[in-house]
Amino acid sequence: MEETKKNLDVILKYFADFTPTQIAQLEQLAALYEEWNAKINVISRKDMESLYLKHVLHSLSIAAAFELSDGSEVVDLGTGGGFPGIPLAIFFPNIQFHCVDSIGKKITVVKAVAEGIGLQNLTAAHTRIEEIKNRKFDYVVSRAVAPLGELWKWSKPLLRKQKEGLSYKPGLICLKGGDLTTEIAESMVKPSVMEIQQIFEEDFFAEKYIVYVPQQ
Repeated sequence: MEETKKNLDVILKYFADFTPTQIAQLEQLAALYEEWNAKINVISRKDMESLYLKHVLHSLSIAAAFELSDGSEVVDLGTGGGFPGIPLAIFFPNIQFHCVDSIGKKITVVKAVAEGIGLQNLTAAHTRIEEIKNRKFDYVVSRAVAPLGELWKWSKPLLRKQKEGLSYKPGLICLKGGDLTTEIAESMVKPSVMEIQQIFEEDFFAEKYIVYVPQQ
């Protein structure tokens, strides 16, 4: 537990307003991912030692940059082991998250972790995002799944045109790394790009970005 708390310090360094329930949920992530990663490898072994920095805090950069409105609905495209969806669902208990991935065993982990920490505002499905029909979302979130142009092509049909009370226009919010010049040019969209290292000072976040494409 002491090791878990020490790792959690990198989160608490930037976020001071977690409830006891949220702290408990965050603390439980380490043991749950350790257990499930031994069965189904969804996080590289070396990254498990830096779970809170490389996966949880990275996911929460979206929460630091976007104060999303209560009642919003968010879909996590290609969630993998549940990032950024699970940390964001912990942070935003009054927002509904739906995590999707085309690989069934990854969704097995997402469901088990969500159930293990008692997340009430997250569902998960083994499906491709382009197969979701008759449902709309306020935001699509994603982390390093595909080029921006592809992400936007998949996201656009699922986004609401508008909704009263939203802090930000419906859109795609994705986490990206490296030189994005060519990728953005080829995407044919005009995103807002934020450097994560302007939010979190750790070296890990150098050349990592939050990319936001609002619904047109």
